Amino acid sequence: MKKLLGILMAGAMMLSLAACGSTGSTSTAATGDTADASAASASTDLKVGVILVGDETEGYSAAHINGIKEAAAEVGLPEDQIIWKYKVPESAECSDAAEDLVGQGCDLVIANSYGHQTYLVETAEKYPDTTFVSMTGDFAAISGLDNFKNAFTAVYQSRYVSGVVAGMKLKELVDNGTLTPETQPNSFDADGNVKIGYVGAFPYAEVISGYTAFYLGVKSVFPTVTMEVMYTNSWFDIDKEGAAAEALIANGSVIVGQHADSTGAPAATQRLKDAGTICYSVGYNIDMLETAPTAALTSSTNVWKVYYKELFTAAMNGEEIPTDWSKGYEDGAVAITELGPECAEGTADKVAEVEAALKDGSLHVFDTSTFTVDGQTVTSAPIDLSYYDYSSGEAVAVYQGETKEAIHDGYFDESTLRSAPYFALHIDGIVEDSDPVA
Repeated sequence: MKKLLGILMAGAMMLSLAACGSTGSTSTAATGDTADASAASASTDLKVGVILVGDETEGYSAAHINGIKEAAAEVGLPEDQIIWKYKVPESAECSDAAEDLVGQGCDLVIANSYGHQTYLVETAEKYPDTTFVSMTGDFAAISGLDNFKNAFTAVYQSRYVSGVVAGMKLKELVDNGTLTPETQPNSFDADGNVKIGYVGAFPYAEVISGYTAFYLGVKSVFPTVTMEVMYTNSWFDIDKEGAAAEALIANGSVIVGQHADSTGAPAATQRLKDAGTICYSVGYNIDMLETAPTAALTSSTNVWKVYYKELFTAAMNGEEIPTDWSKGYEDGAVAITELGPECAEGTADKVAEVEAALKDGSLHVFDTSTFTVDGQTVTSAPIDLSYYDYSSGEAVAVYQGETKEAIHDGYFDESTLRSAPYFALHIDGIVEDSDPVA
């Protein structure tokens, strides 16, 4: 996830922040069921190194930390066999951290930020007997390395569901007369659409995929809606995220979603709500009710335990680890957090209905009948899976991949050609600000 010092993939994405590195060791010992105990006994000497762009105070990394601890407990991986590296920036410090973890005997090294990827792969090339996993990475399959892997959840699904929660609230506000063009003229555009907003980190495919899924979720319940996106050019900046939320609400947004890692946007929304503004928040990674007790509706989140349990079990048993891994609702790998107290009546039932449809495959988030681009239905979306270096000012393919069609059977098939998102269509109804928040 994160910005990469001049190397970006065309239309790519990701998630995280940066700082200095540190080392620690913690986890939770496990009991687990019979199958897990069998897995543990197969290889209790597995040693795991974890490189994090943040720590437990930052939502995205906190979700990984919790997932790793829970998975380790369930498969019987002892706490002294996990080595943590916190606040490792997306720079050569990642290579140093990976080298140190290999030197300490780690069989498996995990990095949770997109910007770690190019540094991690350098280490993977040097140590073929160690497996390296880059979360949110996008070129493992074309790297030519058997010991380099990518993984990410289908979080766009839970973003869609969180959008449904927001749509239910908008519908309630309009239906009960709280929100009208007469009482809240700034919250309606010239065509009568209600305004919502979104705080985005970077204009990467991962963020575009996420905010589009959120918008389509809202629109599935409340069709007359338009959304403004503001970027912060940072994965974790409380002040910028708060300022973006304030600006969006000042522009009329009634609900503000986010793809950024701090509590800045929900906190700002709560302050404005307390001051009398009609506004609500939908967060990311963690439950925001402590930060925004009446403004928070829910958060989309990743259930990282699902992946880490599969990863640790495979590594302990000497089984093949998938080169690209992405799972969603069907496997319990994504979810939304607890519904806030001011969610609309009937929201829980609607959420259950939508989640069931995502699980059984009867609902596709990017159904092409539900959106247009420049007024036209999209029938084709070729995805170039190559990885490009832009540091010279021109695109240079570092790893050459195929170009494959992403639209099948009337929907854009996200995170199947690789684990990392690649939906980068700019659909009608969403406006991006040209300048990031200062």
